[in-house]
Amino acid sequence: MNVTLLTWTVVIGVITALIVIDLLTVSRKPHDVMFKEAAIWSIFYIGVAIAFGVWVWQSAGSQFGTEYFAAYLVEKSLSVDNLFVFIIILAQFKVPSIFHQRVLMFGVILALVLRAIFIAVGAAALAAFSFTFVIFGAILIWTGVGLFKHWDEDPSPEDNAMVRTIRKRIAMTDEYDGSKIFTRQNGKRIATPMFLVMIAIASTDLLFALDSIPATFGVTQEPFLVFAANAFALLGLRALYFLLKGLLDKLVYLSLGLSVILMFIGIKLILTYLHETWTEIPKIPTVGSLAVIGLILLVSTVASFIKVKRDPKAQAHAGRVTSGKHPEANSQD
Repeated sequence: MNVTLLTWTVVIGVITALIVIDLLTVSRKPHDVMFKEAAIWSIFYIGVAIAFGVWVWQSAGSQFGTEYFAAYLVEKSLSVDNLFVFIIILAQFKVPSIFHQRVLMFGVILALVLRAIFIAVGAAALAAFSFTFVIFGAILIWTGVGLFKHWDEDPSPEDNAMVRTIRKRIAMTDEYDGSKIFTRQNGKRIATPMFLVMIAIASTDLLFALDSIPATFGVTQEPFLVFAANAFALLGLRALYFLLKGLLDKLVYLSLGLSVILMFIGIKLILTYLHETWTEIPKIPTVGSLAVIGLILLVSTVASFIKVKRDPKAQAHAGRVTSGKHPEANSQD
């Protein structure tokens, strides 16, 4: 796919403009986001993503158009799991609801920056070293297997080494001071719980970037499409949080479905490398990938609602790659 510098500039400019508009309008004043507002913004961001995909389809052809939509579907599904973790962080740190949107906006902007860096590194690695396909594939399979084993568990911010370290080394207050990360008490500058929240969100973004970028490269090797799919999926993440907040608990089998998707894409990446070496080994076409991913998401969603209907007490979990807490997680400061 031939992408000019002008095209990159325009797309990055549009994404930046959308973030600025969001910061100057929706996120300017802390408030509880209602369903109607969340629905309008969700529809808007999904519409922008679809419009971009239609443009790719018409200007670059059906192959790249299909790759973009497959990548966007992967990122959108992974972003829902990301929301589970954000909900856990916001709940465990008891963040006032009027500040949820600001915390999430910080998470979205940081995630865009981190993923742009990982995309550049990943694209360079794939171009210079084709065995990177196998490395990415192995990462996804390992992550998928771990998530499959522990899909019905939730991570805890206290498992986060950075959060534990900061708690021990930085003076903190237990009270929030608006959305400030630092405040003053008795003339001394100390951190607020919002500082820990931002650290937890940042480290979560980092971990999700390590999984999502190889997953996106699994359905398209075009850095431009990988970046666009990530950006448009992330831009709608905050609105999606408020839209689905009441429904997320019902998606009981989503983490299980995502674990299968990660393993599937991991296998696809390894087969892609092997196909380049031994052409008799088949590789999974993009259309096939899109169909499989869509089917897994559909089955896991339908099965979730059936489960909740039969067992109203059933509750969804974010899932985790490993089980158990760090031995220091429960230690006293």
